[in-house]
Amino acid sequence: MDTVGSGGRVKHLIFNWAMKVGKQVAPYLYESRRPGPWLAFRYWLAKTLVFDKIHARTGGRLNFAASGGAPLSAQIMEFFWIMGLPILEGYGLTETSPVITFNRFGSAKPGCVGLPLYDTWEGRPFLKIAEDGEILCQGPNVMLGYWANPQATRDAIDAEGYFHTGDIGELDEQGRLKITDRKKELLVTSGGKKIPPSPIEDALKSDKYISQAVLIGDQRNFITALLVPNFDSLKRWAAIKKLAYGNEHELANLPMVKAKLLQRIERVNAGLPSYERIKKIAVLEHELTMEGGELTPTLKVKRRVVSEMYKDRIEAMYAEGKEG
Repeated sequence: MDTVGSGGRVKHLIFNWAMKVGKQVAPYLYESRRPGPWLAFRYWLAKTLVFDKIHARTGGRLNFAASGGAPLSAQIMEFFWIMGLPILEGYGLTETSPVITFNRFGSAKPGCVGLPLYDTWEGRPFLKIAEDGEILCQGPNVMLGYWANPQATRDAIDAEGYFHTGDIGELDEQGRLKITDRKKELLVTSGGKKIPPSPIEDALKSDKYISQAVLIGDQRNFITALLVPNFDSLKRWAAIKKLAYGNEHELANLPMVKAKLLQRIERVNAGLPSYERIKKIAVLEHELTMEGGELTPTLKVKRRVVSEMYKDRIEAMYAEGKEG
């Protein structure tokens, strides 16, 4: 037993070391650059001991893969690149046949869906960002229109021939596209401020005490959030604080838990403009699920469903319109 246990620990240490080296070399791989001799040697050793063996389990003959349809997490992208199986993420819609952008070797970047298929087409930008942040595209890949539905065609393709994707995005300094939200998901406050909720929700969910987050604020005068705690982390914290509770429902409703989560969101608020900062929260006692009707099959939040299901909680946060 000692021998097996010792071997397991050694393998675990080697794997963790290899991952640490891989994370250091990943930026070089994305840009097709060679790391320095010492890092290159350590990466060669990490590949020999760990990554080549993992790659072999995929069949060993794959040189790269493509990804689309849903966002590719930075962690997954990084793992496959350092393992020797680069994943090139792209973006497009059925109406654009279906590619608009994709990452290339030498310019890949986690969180971005790559460079446009063309720089220009017939003397005009192939892709551009509208004033409201919507991604627009025109070119040979764009459909002529929806079958027997001229009104839908006019709604989707403007007078200049640009197809309106319905997605909100931005271009980085190298022209790579980053999707930030769906246009219909934008929260428009009563003061007219347009707020894409996904980046803020993602920042909230990166906190170890928060599992899920849904921003609220459409046609409201300030932003609030529905939060589902990470109960594993919360229970460990509650044990240290010697908090008494019988189940997760009771734990979520403890005043100290709400105060703890309010304290955690201040880390996110600190990097936001005042009109995007979360003023109040409601703590939910269970996960949002597809079975419960709150999530789509791709695990995206059904905002209208959630807003209706937790209408009383939401209205309570906005009672009397106070921000305190």
